[in-house]
Amino acid sequence: ATTKPTNNQTNQLSTMVKSLLIAATALATTASAFAPVATTTSKATSLNEFVNGYVGGEGPEPIPFSSQGTSVNWDPCGLSERAPEWVPWFREAELKHGRAAMLATVGFVVPEFFRIPGEQFTFAAVPNVIDAHDALPDSMIQIFAWISFLEACTFPALANMNNYDRQPGDFSFDPLGFYPEDEAAQKRLQLVELKNGRLAMIAIGGMVTQATMTGHGFPYLP
Repeated sequence: ATTKPTNNQTNQLSTMVKSLLIAATALATTASAFAPVATTTSKATSLNEFVNGYVGGEGPEPIPFSSQGTSVNWDPCGLSERAPEWVPWFREAELKHGRAAMLATVGFVVPEFFRIPGEQFTFAAVPNVIDAHDALPDSMIQIFAWISFLEACTFPALANMNNYDRQPGDFSFDPLGFYPEDEAAQKRLQLVELKNGRLAMIAIGGMVTQATMTGHGFPYLP
């Protein structure tokens, strides 16, 4: 038997959705000033390779209810053909959201078992992680401020992406030296990050929804 959400849980979900929409609108508005400008020329790779030869189109995962049947070069809306100058921007956005979702997924589960010091962060004060959104407004403001700061730091790298050789998502940040020198190994690592990011984006959405609907902690079951 499933448990219907209470009015309080419904209001909580509505508040969270509004907060996310406000944050997304703010970031999108500021980032739009640095969006790529449409040009009449394109790179040679755009003519011969799917989405400029970026990883992610190899497949061959099956996609039910799709006329194509697999994920090979899957672009059902034809965005890469209709707006080729935006392809680097699309990949940059996908990688950024995937990385944020991977961090969010871990950050959503770990506090169910471990908490940082501070009376306001204890299990007694915040029984479930989902409750932190309303119980810790000051912390939410700090999180939003730091995210906005980090987003602003990326503007120089995002401006005019089509005019130089920076790859989408590459900030030359590899303090532990994980990124390999071999090109084939680089593409494999890029594909691993991309697929894990895609999975995390779906996962964090499901986790937040389930936690709000049930009012329970991990694994968020009724």
